Amino acid sequence: MDNLKFSVAMCVYGGDKAVFFDEALASVYNQTRRPDEVVLTVDGPVPDSIEEVISKYVNQEGLTVCRLEKNMGHGVARRTGLSHCTYDYVAIADADDINVPTRFERQMALFEVSPQLDAVSSGCYHFVNTTDEVLYEEFLPETDVEIKKFLKRRCPLCQASTMFRKSKVEEAGGYLDWYHAEDYYLWIRMYLCGAVFQNTKESLLYVRSSPDYVTRRGGWKYFKSLARLFGYMYKHKVIGLSDYLFNVSSRFVAQVLLPTSLRGWLRKVVDK
Repeated sequence: MDNLKFSVAMCVYGGDKAVFFDEALASVYNQTRRPDEVVLTVDGPVPDSIEEVISKYVNQEGLTVCRLEKNMGHGVARRTGLSHCTYDYVAIADADDINVPTRFERQMALFEVSPQLDAVSSGCYHFVNTTDEVLYEEFLPETDVEIKKFLKRRCPLCQASTMFRKSKVEEAGGYLDWYHAEDYYLWIRMYLCGAVFQNTKESLLYVRSSPDYVTRRGGWKYFKSLARLFGYMYKHKVIGLSDYLFNVSSRFVAQVLLPTSLRGWLRKVVDK
């Protein structure tokens, strides 16, 4: 039963490619269950090509466009978009990924059957160029128990395919900046607030992979960001000392010592 209404929150900034943004926004509307509202946050100045895409959809029913004068980054942009969402159920959508047409139908059905859920995500297909060129499929644990165990070692939800209850996210403090890990940081804080998670059995998103993806997920700055996050988890008793030491040491090897080519291979193997 389509009883619950939901919003979609998407952010776009000047560095996004207009053609990818167009495909992503089209996939939000080309759904078996269309959103009741789409909130698009424009994070600072964008080129004319991005503005042209926005103008294509500006007359879509339920579209709200929020603009930030300066580029503020993911945390602020997502927080701004979320504050403008009318409904308690909010789906996150990225400006360069493509949603499977049944994504919203599948996720809303889970919320309607299990109202205790606070966040629902899914696995995803990593692709290049077109969705026919899938590099690999990333699988995530399905049940709340499995997800909370997985959370102690790795990010347990795919942010770009996550739908959650706005009220629970706000209870956890909302989106806050954390270098390349604002989503993981949010899931941890929701865990501490007693949130209930689930991932769908099937993948509901095509994630666009870029040549520099693995490079951006490595190096000292990225390692230090995750090491601080594991420190936060240890401080708040999400993990014990042994898990903390394992997480930090294994990330040091993978993100600092390994060459980029091997890091990319390792990520594909682990995600499978």
